[in-house]
Amino acid sequence: MISARFAWPLAILAGAECVLLFAALCLSEWATGYVNGHPGSLAEHTTAFGLICVLVTAMMFSVGLYTWHAASSYGDLGLRIVAAFGTAYLLYAAMVYAVDELAIAPPTLGAAILLAVPALFGVRIGFLRLSEQAHLKSRVMVLGTGPQAARIRDLERHGPASRFVAVSFVDLEDCAPSVPAGRVCRMPPDLLGFAANHGIDEIVVALEDRRGRLPADDLIKARLNGLRVTDYQSFTEYAQGKVDLDALRPSWFLYSDGFRSGRVHRFLKRVFDVGVSLALLVFTLPLLVLTALAIKLESRGPVFYKQERVGLGGQPFTLLKFRSMAVDAEKAGQPQWAAAKDPRVTRVGAVIRKTRIDEIPQAINVLKGDMSFVGPRPERPQFVQMLAQQIPYYTERHSVKPGITGWAQLNYPYGASVEDARQKLQYDLFYIKYFGILFDLSIVLQTIRVVLWSAGAR
Repeated sequence: MISARFAWPLAILAGAECVLLFAALCLSEWATGYVNGHPGSLAEHTTAFGLICVLVTAMMFSVGLYTWHAASSYGDLGLRIVAAFGTAYLLYAAMVYAVDELAIAPPTLGAAILLAVPALFGVRIGFLRLSEQAHLKSRVMVLGTGPQAARIRDLERHGPASRFVAVSFVDLEDCAPSVPAGRVCRMPPDLLGFAANHGIDEIVVALEDRRGRLPADDLIKARLNGLRVTDYQSFTEYAQGKVDLDALRPSWFLYSDGFRSGRVHRFLKRVFDVGVSLALLVFTLPLLVLTALAIKLESRGPVFYKQERVGLGGQPFTLLKFRSMAVDAEKAGQPQWAAAKDPRVTRVGAVIRKTRIDEIPQAINVLKGDMSFVGPRPERPQFVQMLAQQIPYYTERHSVKPGITGWAQLNYPYGASVEDARQKLQYDLFYIKYFGILFDLSIVLQTIRVVLWSAGAR
């Protein structure tokens, strides 16, 4: 979930790759038909070609290929592309089984894949190289030189994932600058002229104390002449996909855009939750049966594990999971966070935790209405009580139903400390603010990436 000003290059990339894949399918159809002496009409398979393009694009999105930090290496990039094509092919095969008219001759499909995968890999490398060029990034002027300005400077230095360049930091504060002195300047007498001469696209107000320091007249004139003027919190939300808890004020909840929780949104979310949960239970039923048998055969005790968690409005509910630990995992009766290589985890438990299979029974909690499919992860009452005392605004995450997966789970590894909970809260608040069905759908798709790459599992 990123701002349109940061996302448009990715949208263009997705469109270009879709066209490239469609062209590969058409070329393969023509070539195989020509070799066989029976060139077919491309119009016959237009629907099937379009479906394949949509499936591949959706799966590429689901494995994280439409983010600015798409892959850690060229090998990782290639693996993600192959995983996207493989998953899309399985979905396409299932659809062909239901609708024969969508079938494409195997030689045509195979040739198209052999053409498209290397081509997409080449396009990706070119795009990554091109996206690193500074002149293609948004040019930002920052009003302020304190800790908030320093945070923007840190975000700028994140490499290819950073989509802006901080051209200058304007000194309007009494404290010593927290940014490099060489990039600090005084407030220009002609703000519009300065912006035009330096190609400024956006002005970010990052003052620790705005009282009596904000050049309101100059900013109003800049805004009326087409320059974006953004406050620090909004800018960093879009730049990093989370809320800066250090800079958060109560007014953020009162005056910020977002926080859609009307009847229509709640109804649509409920329909989405029920539909996705039922589909998950139906399609994974054989896997669930095998998992239950494996748990029962390996160790004594129940197949399912029930635990009290905190849900909407701070109300407790009973969460259902596959048991992945020994029955006496908490002998002393004291709640414990799971640790890396936790000795309490069984052999079957290690597998189902890593693949997130142990979470699937929570779909029953979703159908009961205790949970949503997407939302902040529910915590145990004892942890909630402790974290609420140490982390500001922690209880605000209970303003929505907890989820099986969520924005924090996609962006932050498994949390087992107060600091981890604090970091994840920043993503949870971002989700609560910008909730929408499309956002939920994108999180569900990207959860495939978390499962395939076992990100953050313990």
